[in-house]
Amino acid sequence: MIYSINSKYSSMETTRFETFFDAILAIIITLLVIKIPQPAAPTIAAILELKTTYIAYLISFLTLYNLWHANHALFQIIDTIENSAVWIYGAMIFVISLIPYFTLWIANNINSIPAETMFGLIFIITHILNRLGIKEIYKSNKYNKKLNKIGFNRHMQSMPLIILAIGFILTYTIFKPGIYISCLISVVLWIVIDIKKRDYNG
Repeated sequence: MIYSINSKYSSMETTRFETFFDAILAIIITLLVIKIPQPAAPTIAAILELKTTYIAYLISFLTLYNLWHANHALFQIIDTIENSAVWIYGAMIFVISLIPYFTLWIANNINSIPAETMFGLIFIITHILNRLGIKEIYKSNKYNKKLNKIGFNRHMQSMPLIILAIGFILTYTIFKPGIYISCLISVVLWIVIDIKKRDYNG
């Protein structure tokens, strides 16, 4: 049975939801790879011409991988996920399903402010929804000792958003690829924060 009554909330078994989440991420990553064009010629110069595309792919892949890694670790220590969190994650899945489209757009239009803006907004919304989903999980698992040991540092989690905000300022003032670069920096920082947090908690 997928749904059960847990206290006063309706909830879903974590394993069922994680399987669905993993499948969606796998499909999105596959679409990302399919959209990478081949070099015009079998030369280093032709490969370097696609460096913007490769970096855009790297940013998107790292974002999706970190989402999977962070939530996989989280789902291992809870048995059920409340409906409120399921709806938040559902909204996030909708947003990340757009990543392949906007990754290709910015790869072909690195100096376009609309392309930069949409690429940045996708990652900002994804980060916010992921934070909200995790916060909801913590809220509904107040007495889970393993979950409380990991903790939720809202200040550290805000750092990638601050960097993205700086990227928006740069794009709209003096440096058009500012959002593109800030996305790369913020996703690397996001991964470092996640690794440091797990190392600290053993």
